[in-house]
Amino acid sequence: MAQFIDKVKIKVQSGKGGNGAVAWHREKYVDKGGPDGGDGGDGGSVYFVSTSNMTTLLDFTYKSIFRAQDGEAGGIKNQYGKAGKDITIKVPIGTIVRDLKTGDIIADMNEDGKTVLIAKGGRGGRGNAKFATSRARAPQFSEPGEAAVERELELELKLIADIGLLGMPNVGKSSFISRISSAKPKIADYPFTTLVPNLGVVKNPNGDSFVVADIPGLIEGAHSGVGLGYEFLRHVERCKFFIHVVDMTSENPISDYKKINEELLKYSKELSERFQIVMLNKQDAVNEETADNLRKEFLKLNQNVFVVSAVSGHGIYELLNYVYIKYEEIPSPEFNLNVKEDKGFNDNDDSAYEVLKLNKNTYSIDGGKIKRLVSVVDVKNIHQIRRLTNILDSMGVFAELRQKGLNEGDTIYVSGLEMIYTGEYN
Repeated sequence: MAQFIDKVKIKVQSGKGGNGAVAWHREKYVDKGGPDGGDGGDGGSVYFVSTSNMTTLLDFTYKSIFRAQDGEAGGIKNQYGKAGKDITIKVPIGTIVRDLKTGDIIADMNEDGKTVLIAKGGRGGRGNAKFATSRARAPQFSEPGEAAVERELELELKLIADIGLLGMPNVGKSSFISRISSAKPKIADYPFTTLVPNLGVVKNPNGDSFVVADIPGLIEGAHSGVGLGYEFLRHVERCKFFIHVVDMTSENPISDYKKINEELLKYSKELSERFQIVMLNKQDAVNEETADNLRKEFLKLNQNVFVVSAVSGHGIYELLNYVYIKYEEIPSPEFNLNVKEDKGFNDNDDSAYEVLKLNKNTYSIDGGKIKRLVSVVDVKNIHQIRRLTNILDSMGVFAELRQKGLNEGDTIYVSGLEMIYTGEYN
């Protein structure tokens, strides 16, 4: 049986943008030539796509680092660099993606084929041909490509199932799911036989189908991480309702039933209030009087009680007919994660930036276009530094800084790049 892995940590990295080229046109009979350095290619991006062909995150224990391809540098004669190839990472439906640096949930892969940008490739730098103007006909500089985006992520799988099977260990959930679907779980007569979730697809008479999840049994203390049951609780949150499987041969079936519901309540009040059908299992192992008495006792606790034998098939037809009705009646629970809108960490929004006064002689500007501009500046090239300050001045940044008290000789951190204000922009 394949090992079930439902939480992993991985690293992803997009491709770096290729550098723009500094080059000059050299051709016989062409007067004066001119700049013809081409642009660098964009780096490859990293995407996640959800698929129904995966049921575990096991693959990520063998490979946990994913890198997209860098863009190529620009060339002479206005030749553009080749863009880096994107990579697409497949994850099971129900995977939640969390950024470990911020703690934010950045994607909920809850539909088959859903595609989400996780790390955007760096933009290719512009070649010197792009900077030629009527006043500056021979620009001596180009842009470097934007840096790659690196992210550390946690993937957590919350199974997408319509109906969840509740119950203590060894109550017959695996036998039941093998009876009603084509799933072939491992079945044996000892506790905790279900070490991995089993998903069974059940066909409705009308041709529709739904998914039933058989996941490790609960024990007392499961809500706080005791035993395998905590893993069950993490996976039943998306179920429409539960079938609570009770072993009629247990020493105290009523107590078993109550313990499970107590664990549900401790874990989540909403889960404890979700609709349940009680399945009194192992009818083939008790006499008729015992089964009838237990049914009467359980009807005092829940009005939806069925006496069943998952082994012989007794009562299965009646139970499933009721399940079909409830499946149509009960809507899927709302499962609204706080997913933070994310653009793969390369936000090219040109509109917003923030100006801060850090202390008497130190200021900071960052965000939006500022961050992008600095990322493509070669700090060793005076032409590029001069171009950056010209753009900042045209944006009104220096005027805003002066309103906050900027004076000649003060330090300005431009998205991390340290500059000294010379007082030229007045």
